[in-house]
Amino acid sequence: MTAQPGLVIGYNGVHPFSEVNISDRGSVQDLLRALLDPLEPFFSPNRARVRVPGATGVRFDQTASEVEGICRPLWGLACLLAGKGDYERAQLWIDGIKAGTDPENPEYWGYPQDNDQRMVEMCPLGFALAVAPGLWASLSEKERQNVENWLGNSINQKNMPNTNWLWFRVFANLGLKKNGGKFSQQRLDSDIEHLDTFYRGDGWSNDGPEHIHQMDYYSSSFAIHFLQLLYAHLAGDQDPERAAEFKKRARLVALDLAHYFDQEGRAIPFGRSVGYRFAMCSFWGALAYADVELPAPLTWGMVKGIVLRHLRWWQTQHNIWSSSGTLTIGYSYPNMYMAENYNSPGSPYWACLAFICLAVPETHPFWTSKEESHWAVIPRTRLLRRPGHIMTNFGGHCMLLSSGQACGYPMKGTHAKYGCFAYSSAYGYSAPPGLFTLEQYALASQLGLSDDGGEYWKTRRISEYSGIETRADDKPVLVSTWKPFPDVHIKTYLVPSEEDRPNWHIRAHRIEAGREVMTADGSFAICNERTADGRFLGLYDAASGEGTQPRLIGHYDVTSPEGWAPGARGAFAVSKGAVGIKALESEEMGRRAMLVNADPNSNLLESRTTIPTLQHTINRGSSVWYISAIFARPAGPGVEKEAYLDGWDHPPGIPAWLQQEMDRK
Repeated sequence: MTAQPGLVIGYNGVHPFSEVNISDRGSVQDLLRALLDPLEPFFSPNRARVRVPGATGVRFDQTASEVEGICRPLWGLACLLAGKGDYERAQLWIDGIKAGTDPENPEYWGYPQDNDQRMVEMCPLGFALAVAPGLWASLSEKERQNVENWLGNSINQKNMPNTNWLWFRVFANLGLKKNGGKFSQQRLDSDIEHLDTFYRGDGWSNDGPEHIHQMDYYSSSFAIHFLQLLYAHLAGDQDPERAAEFKKRARLVALDLAHYFDQEGRAIPFGRSVGYRFAMCSFWGALAYADVELPAPLTWGMVKGIVLRHLRWWQTQHNIWSSSGTLTIGYSYPNMYMAENYNSPGSPYWACLAFICLAVPETHPFWTSKEESHWAVIPRTRLLRRPGHIMTNFGGHCMLLSSGQACGYPMKGTHAKYGCFAYSSAYGYSAPPGLFTLEQYALASQLGLSDDGGEYWKTRRISEYSGIETRADDKPVLVSTWKPFPDVHIKTYLVPSEEDRPNWHIRAHRIEAGREVMTADGSFAICNERTADGRFLGLYDAASGEGTQPRLIGHYDVTSPEGWAPGARGAFAVSKGAVGIKALESEEMGRRAMLVNADPNSNLLESRTTIPTLQHTINRGSSVWYISAIFARPAGPGVEKEAYLDGWDHPPGIPAWLQQEMDRK
């Protein structure tokens, strides 16, 4: 059956969002309508609040959560109306704005306090006032005063976090300014001047002051670059110098950001707030909205392809919806483990940023150009020096090697969101659902160390040093130094995939241990389900093209001999493609390979996963080298099951330059 607006999605239901044939501007308008329609039953009586299904708590008050519910969809609705589209339920939001900003209305949103979540939601409201035709005109004089008081006066008098939030105050003032309302030009200018101190060069802005190294989707699509481009469009006539600078930065960073999106439209999940889902592509629509001159070799057909393929991929993720048809907290399925403490049930609708393309005129080459693939012209390897990444696209997925990034505060799962060695568009990162044993830590693409026999584990979170260096033949290597314990020193080398070994990358660790530590070096996580019956993977069966080697024991059993193999033989798992890990150093080191049966719902993409892992114990006072070869060959168009393990029996050797460094130490 197919769900219709207002109906509950049943056992075999398909969300209307997934049934839209995305091909042109009109179809993307339909896609947005399919996203907004299910919200109607959850409006409050006076329309000022939307209580999106899900009774989960959040770090701010319930009213602010319900303000998110009505304001975040405004990103999409405002873009639809700005592009001369229509929506039959638009009056719900107009009525809600009137009621929510009226202090005499029982559903009044309330003035913000310092660092209040309401300030975030002022950004889409300010943008909507600036671009949606007739919204300001529909307000009476009294209603305009209410909006001015709530949107402008209150936010201009409060403290805000020293982050991308400052852009939200800019847009609150800009929305009023565009309509002749009361606003603060002084606040607007001073906030942009301060935000400029976040700029680091090469087009990249940091999400915060200089001592923080955090360049994730907030630096591009969720906030900073996105809002810079919207500002350039809306205020460029009055502030041409800034507008030109923001467009220049966008041209510089576009060639970097193109490497985050693979041929199938998948983005590489990295950092926090990836529960905003298809907002990941909003930078590209904003390029068109600001009419930026694209850097060669990108074309508007390529930009269009990035956006539409990304939206189409999300159409295939059928588990992102509640039974009522609303977005859930999570990524490819509902998941609170990966959520931040600021993710309310209404929070995922920041995804509506993706619909900035609907505000782009239908005559713009973004819409008139034929879709193209950017991978036909951009290099398969690129160094991103500002964020500290080496980007590759080999073997069926985009991959990001990373060192040095860290969130400015120790948020839940921060070591997984920023500290992993590798991030993949095909194999999302895993956030720990608990803090007890490897099954709960789910150390995908991480090296974990334990000094208590394997109960608690520490991984890389803060790097004391990180940098992209070159070795033989000027090939790039990502190097970092870090200390999981005060007396355990680690130097990590990340060697990217190459064309002649497209499914392998190498990571090497020089570990000096001042205490005895157990170690666990994890590959990517992969789906732990058999196609035929959904049960856990058994021992690898070539006939079915699924299974593990050695056997996946699970149930916290780490003693069964059949669950272990020599490190040189390695461990792999095959289901939706294949992942694995092998030890390249001397067998005398004694690392052993096994499969970690990760706790459910740890991974972003798959709710049941296993992680091929190498384990070892380092004696106190010892210094060792670990050289791990990590295999990843995703499923995809043209890849037969029989070919998933192609190349597994031919791992790369230790690079000569690395062997020389090992010999010196």
